[in-house]
Amino acid sequence: MKSTDAKIAVWILLAVLAGPAVAGQVLEDAPTRAPRPGASATLPLSPEQRAKLEQAMKVRDYASAEKLLVAEIEQKTNSPELLKFLASVFFLDRKYLNTAVALKKAEALGPLDNQNRFTLALAYIILNHRDWARPELEELAKSDPQNVLYPYWLGRLDYDAMQFTSAVANFRQALVLDPNFMKTYDNLGLCYEALGKYDEAINTYQEAIRRNRERLPSSPWPPLNLGTLLIKLGRLEEAEGVLRESLRYDPQFPQAHYQMGLLLEKQKKDEAAITELRQAATLSPTYAEPHYVLGRIYERRGDKQNAEAAWAAFQKLKLENPKERPH
Repeated sequence: MKSTDAKIAVWILLAVLAGPAVAGQVLEDAPTRAPRPGASATLPLSPEQRAKLEQAMKVRDYASAEKLLVAEIEQKTNSPELLKFLASVFFLDRKYLNTAVALKKAEALGPLDNQNRFTLALAYIILNHRDWARPELEELAKSDPQNVLYPYWLGRLDYDAMQFTSAVANFRQALVLDPNFMKTYDNLGLCYEALGKYDEAINTYQEAIRRNRERLPSSPWPPLNLGTLLIKLGRLEEAEGVLRESLRYDPQFPQAHYQMGLLLEKQKKDEAAITELRQAATLSPTYAEPHYVLGRIYERRGDKQNAEAAWAAFQKLKLENPKERPH
């Protein structure tokens, strides 16, 4: 076993024994990268160890599954199959850095199939290493041009990089492959909004909302995104309706409570706005923006002490939590 590989194996073992790894950002629509059904049947394990692994996976005892697999990998150092299975368990356990390390070690032993390469790309995205994810997704798009997920996620990367025209092209390609992919419409709307094409954005958000209503569970994001734009355009009554729809889908959705608070503030309904903004801040303790608007309301009401406290909280949270793409 090469010394570098040995160090990686030891690192994985220590990460498992130490407890939860850095999880990174959670993506609402990242597909679950569970092992393929029956995948454990082909792993180089004894019948006893296979039975233990299958039982641990059945009850979602990922920590036990990880420990078992790490121990086997230390004995069978040239087993990419075990490393790939371990990576999928790490992903389910939200240990995304561990996922990436396990897959890169497997790749050193042999090429990754598309499912595992996509898992690697998603792990990079969640870890905010989009520059590492892009070449993986580009390679996947070339190898399987009919898979809608690859142009969709390339569009997501383009949007994050503020390459909105390129993002539009990727999302349109995704819609060619799957005209019913609701999240593509939602993200395409974000691109049109960023480009200042507000009519196209509204129409695209409305299409996302229509398709969102047809699926269960419905996502709170499409009505939130439309409501946010309508507030920006001063169309407050229309915004209120879609924000209430967002909250019906998820009453604990902090972004919708924040936008509702912003809307109520613009309507001079300060008490109701304060309630919504406090709810947003309570539901998401790292969410800075509600504190800023609360400070603005308190200042207007002559409550200097609460205004300064709210703005101090806003500044503190902005420093501690750099802005990330929410979904």
